[in-house]
Amino acid sequence: MQKHQIITIDGTDYLVEEGMRLLDFIKAEDISFVPSICYNESLGPIETCDSCIVEVNGQFQRACSTMIENGMVVNTQNENVKSRQKQALDRILEHHELYCTVCDYNNGNCEIHNTMGEFGLEHQSVPFKSKGYEKDFGAFYRYDPDQCILCGRCVEVCQDVQVNETLTIDWKRNQPRVIWDNDKAIDESSCVNCGQCVTVCPCNALMENNMLGKAGYMTDQKPGLLRSMIELTKKAETGYGPLFAISDSEAAMREETIKKTKTVCTYCGVGCSFDVWTKDREILRVLPHEDSPANHISTCVKGKFAWDYVNSEERITKPLVRKDGYFQEVEWEEAINLISEKFSSIKHEHGKDALAFISSSKCTNEESYLMQKLARQVIGTNNVDNCSRYCQSPATQGLFRTVGYGGDSGSIEDLEKADMVITIGTNTAEAHPVIASRIKRAHKLLGQKLYVFDIRKHEMAERADKYYLPTPGTDLVWLSAVTKYIIDQNWHNEEFITKHVNDFDTYYESLKPFTLEYAEETTGISQSELKHIAEEIHKSSGVAICWAMGVTQHRIGSDTSTAISNLLLVTGNYMRPGTGAYPLRGHNNVQGCSDMGSMPDTLPGYQKVSDDVARRKFEQAWNVSLDSERGLDNHQMIDSIHEGNLRSLYIKGEDTGIVDANLNFVRSAFEKLDFFVVQDLFMSKTAEFADVILPASPSLEKDGTFTNTERRVQRINKALDPLGESKPDWEIIQLIAKSLGADWNYKHPSEIWYEAQSLMPLVKGITYDRLEGFNSLQWPMNDDGTDTPLLYTERFNFPDGKARLYPLEFNVKSKKTKEMSLHVNNGRVLEHFHEGNMTYQVPGLAYKLPNNFCEISQELADEHGIENGARVKITSKVGTAEVNVQVTDRVTGNYIYIPLNDQNEGAPNFVTDSDVDKDTNTPAYKDNYAKLEVVTKKGKSPIPKHNSRFGNRQPQISVRVQDKWDKPDYTFPNKGGNL
Repeated sequence: MQKHQIITIDGTDYLVEEGMRLLDFIKAEDISFVPSICYNESLGPIETCDSCIVEVNGQFQRACSTMIENGMVVNTQNENVKSRQKQALDRILEHHELYCTVCDYNNGNCEIHNTMGEFGLEHQSVPFKSKGYEKDFGAFYRYDPDQCILCGRCVEVCQDVQVNETLTIDWKRNQPRVIWDNDKAIDESSCVNCGQCVTVCPCNALMENNMLGKAGYMTDQKPGLLRSMIELTKKAETGYGPLFAISDSEAAMREETIKKTKTVCTYCGVGCSFDVWTKDREILRVLPHEDSPANHISTCVKGKFAWDYVNSEERITKPLVRKDGYFQEVEWEEAINLISEKFSSIKHEHGKDALAFISSSKCTNEESYLMQKLARQVIGTNNVDNCSRYCQSPATQGLFRTVGYGGDSGSIEDLEKADMVITIGTNTAEAHPVIASRIKRAHKLLGQKLYVFDIRKHEMAERADKYYLPTPGTDLVWLSAVTKYIIDQNWHNEEFITKHVNDFDTYYESLKPFTLEYAEETTGISQSELKHIAEEIHKSSGVAICWAMGVTQHRIGSDTSTAISNLLLVTGNYMRPGTGAYPLRGHNNVQGCSDMGSMPDTLPGYQKVSDDVARRKFEQAWNVSLDSERGLDNHQMIDSIHEGNLRSLYIKGEDTGIVDANLNFVRSAFEKLDFFVVQDLFMSKTAEFADVILPASPSLEKDGTFTNTERRVQRINKALDPLGESKPDWEIIQLIAKSLGADWNYKHPSEIWYEAQSLMPLVKGITYDRLEGFNSLQWPMNDDGTDTPLLYTERFNFPDGKARLYPLEFNVKSKKTKEMSLHVNNGRVLEHFHEGNMTYQVPGLAYKLPNNFCEISQELADEHGIENGARVKITSKVGTAEVNVQVTDRVTGNYIYIPLNDQNEGAPNFVTDSDVDKDTNTPAYKDNYAKLEVVTKKGKSPIPKHNSRFGNRQPQISVRVQDKWDKPDYTFPNKGGNL
């Protein structure tokens, strides 16, 4: 039972829950107005501004850091308290010049403005003084030291929330200021431009560049004129009251022109949500909230700043049809009629399975539902798939085998609760930055153990307690050997296994080959380290394992994912917060795209096409007979084209001609198609092969829902009208379906969702009205209408409620040869998203990382006599990629790394072959070998020096406010001094 305490505030008694801060309680109960400019509920007490002074039991202290105690007597409004508060506010205004009416931050949320107005401060005792520093403009935001009040919020969020550890305050200066690294310019520092410092800044000291000169009615002025307007404003008003009245009126006027729309990020699978501010078609800022369920106040550079692609001149805005060998703009009616005619004739001549459909992980759940419905109901084929085939199908397979649901075991916040986090084959800090921040924070502040297994020493590996570099493709071996050793030491959780897990004896028998000796020989991890790993897992109160494409994109990706779940089951690391399996989904809606049935063997909600009962439900709803045989997946589609069986392909929002493996083979298949339709925002490499290109709309131009990596369904809301004649994908699919005779009449995505969730027990009860604002729900839904943030609290998703240990073998032979001896790894970088179709349209990202590159070790560079910037050819048995090299210690020996963000000769998938995971046909992108040929021995570094990887982080805890208090000229308010 929750304990309570009685305290007295301003003469009134209150019953308070134990463990609350005084300031939080005063604000929650709206007892009185206590200034608190440096305090932010997401950050906790920073204690730099002193404005929240109150009297507690006769002593003056900061309410933000005061924990409530029983019997406490508090005064917030007496004369002594108010005078001290005023002195603290005066000191703030000494560092901040109020010119609200001509300030771009005057949008109703400036905390200095609002605090001074509510406090009733008319005049300040000490006038504003410039600190003598220049403004610093970075690629995405700027810092104005003269407006900075040194509250330290930006430092706190950088150090202890984002945990990039770039920002500090140099308290030793005569005029202290926020500094980047060891006093570098923003663009010369380790700043990753996550934008969280800008989000939490209480004033205009840190502002998005897109806001400057655009937000206000009188802010688009040249600096000299703006300064004149500031001085004129100050002279015209004798006190702050009239000044605030004018600026409040101007701020209210801005509400008429600035639209704030809640949406969800369109990049990785974290599912960050925020308000996007737009003015006409200009995107001014992205503002996350504490209420954002997956990310709270956090963002990464792409979610915060990478939206320029929406207004790119490269957008396709009118349908294109190939005529006489080149594309010509046509009206929608002509394009749709041509598609209808071709689809019908191919189906009539070659059968329904001569057509195939590829859905998009960047589109909404509703659009994925319609894509598979078009394939199944209208055409009659199960030839439908999505990009989870390229990345996450093996993880889903491994979890379906063992625990019954193919999704994260818990919420992102559960990762912060884990006693130990193990990451395998995931470059989390660049691929899922907001999730990485949760892990980094728990590791830095909460004592969480972090063990990283990867063949590349990325940021998470650098931060880890232990970093292991196993032989590529052998994670299954060390996982199984560690599991066997745990059982042999009698460290397994027998009670958990007896109650919740089947097939233990059969599974244990299958572990016989996985001895420590064999694991050491196969993986390169020593027996002593394998024992250490096992012991640490055994000692930990809760273990969570995160993995990504470094696991799934191998010939045994499904089996390795299974081995992860086996280990968690044996040690009882399911069914509790801070435990479980976390396959980190790569795209914003790759989870939802699969949930909605865009796969060849499952109807929406993972109901098998072979299941007569499930299929009959859809047949009745759609008034059609459905095929019970599984269709072709992405990989099989390409083979089928080459075999002459698949004649037509419709791809929506997927650049298959860059992201699929063995590009030469894939592109030659495109050339053999009788009819090819591509639906996208830009002229992608895939679209270049199309017969018809349909202009789609991005997420900001439509409504719908996304489902993130933690199974969280969230609404997106239309912020902008579609550009030109482009249309939301759901509207385009409906036009095609209706042209083929389907009776579809959806007026809004909510109608599509209503139909989909009514057929899917997985999400039944998740309605649009329950997803208003920042509300969200995590599937599976329960009969009582509640959702399931933590999976498997009482049972696993099998008929008997028990999980299943799944026996595995390892018989994979390396493809390394004497000629092809370089292991080719590939993956993401922070600055771009996959092939870069969207992110290269963002000038700031192109500035930070203008080109692709190939990371090679110093040993390999020495062997070939090349230097940083050299141009090389990487040639495998199927093709060649040509890139400039970056010599680095992130890779060792004959391991090289090529990011995905290239659409031309540097695309890594020219090198990847057609080998696949044996169970899911996911391409083995991470299992390729090649040779290196030198084109030029040196050149310009492909990564510019203003990239964050060349910065110098300055880790510390919070803002080191004690350094401020130790300054000889600092005094607590009303005790003398003038700071």
